Amino acid sequence: MFDNLSDRLTKTLQTLRGQGRITEDNIKDTLREVRMALLEADVALPVVREFINRVKEKALGADVIKSISAGQAFVKIVNDELVNVMGEANEELNLSVQPPAVILMAGLQGAGKTTSVAKLAKYLKEVKKKSVMVTSADVYRPAAIDQLETLAKEVDVAFHPSDITQNPVKIAKSAIKAATKQFSDVLLVDTAGRLHIDEEMMKEIKDLHSAISPIETLFVVDSMTGQDAANTAKAFNEALPLTGVILTKTDGDARGGAALSVRYITGKPIKFMGVGEKVAALQPFHPERVASRILGMGDVLSLVEEAEQKLDKKETERLAKKFKKGKGFDLEDFLSQMQQMNKMGGIGGLMDKLPGMGQIPDDVKNKINGKEIDRLQAIILSMTKEERRRPEIIKGSRKRRIATGCGQQVQDVNRLLKQFTQMQKMMKKMRSKGGMSQLMKQLKGGKGGMPNMPF
Repeated sequence: MFDNLSDRLTKTLQTLRGQGRITEDNIKDTLREVRMALLEADVALPVVREFINRVKEKALGADVIKSISAGQAFVKIVNDELVNVMGEANEELNLSVQPPAVILMAGLQGAGKTTSVAKLAKYLKEVKKKSVMVTSADVYRPAAIDQLETLAKEVDVAFHPSDITQNPVKIAKSAIKAATKQFSDVLLVDTAGRLHIDEEMMKEIKDLHSAISPIETLFVVDSMTGQDAANTAKAFNEALPLTGVILTKTDGDARGGAALSVRYITGKPIKFMGVGEKVAALQPFHPERVASRILGMGDVLSLVEEAEQKLDKKETERLAKKFKKGKGFDLEDFLSQMQQMNKMGGIGGLMDKLPGMGQIPDDVKNKINGKEIDRLQAIILSMTKEERRRPEIIKGSRKRRIATGCGQQVQDVNRLLKQFTQMQKMMKKMRSKGGMSQLMKQLKGGKGGMPNMPF
């Protein structure tokens, strides 16, 4: 997400480096470029106008401290305004009511609403330590009820059954009774996808909202629809008292216009964003962290939080001790690292949050992708444990067997083994003083692609 905007803003703001102070002349071209970057990211025009005006006003009135450059001061102003337009800070769900806290999910058809219900249920269960029940009041799409039941089993939360012959209000009220009996902390109510121009369907959800008085009414919207996402959310907000927004499919949205438009146009906070198809791919929306990512400064806090929640601590400690002692780094260890990486959203998810990754050349970034990681895992999984621990024994017949087992070519196995040998050498270098800093210098210089890495 924000790939295009981040690239444009990073390059644009670099033009101010070396300037002694901010003047109307030296920021005129920069502001024009920032405006174009925002419009290309499909940010709503009123948001762009307000953003540029506020940045210009603050920049020209700024007292630049001697210890920082005009460029640094301007980046700080742009960062603050990005945070301001997206909502200052993360707004958590309000669950401070007599259980069960009822959360009503609304949205358009195809926005990923039912999947978001499961993702939110998993988040509340695992992160907030709540007991959760889900139910579907979508009586127009029979598959929606079955889909939610399947997802509820996957995330291990209670499911209250329903069917297409029932009235949505009766379904919701029955679910509230069941959640109360089971002492559930939270009840998530899925609803049918609808368009705001469909008066009959809008009346139905208004009646449902009035009947169950949810503590939270969340609008689920596809971020890839850009500024239309904000306009649709505004239309729904006029019919329903929304309390927040969930942006879905942000991993496929290179522009990011929806994230920068929704809060300004609707006045409602973005509370979560979906960052992938898996049920664990839901993150609280932190405006300050998102702004940092847009400006290419990474999001280390989110990275640390994800690591704490998703990584196998024992396995991480085992690898760290082995690495520290300088014991042989084998293919078993490499496989474990890739599996841990996948839990964190894959290498793309990691790179998105690491500071300075925007400065790495595109040709280097393009060599690092999830499909290549999956291919490497397939090759290693076709090996025996003995082969993973002692790669040097993998010769002709073993290579052919491994290639056949994973549907790859013998040369693919050869390439992995060759590059793995290079990686072992790199690991030894990284244990020496300055190894990591040397690696980053090599990356930023783009010399020879991803140095010694087998992807």
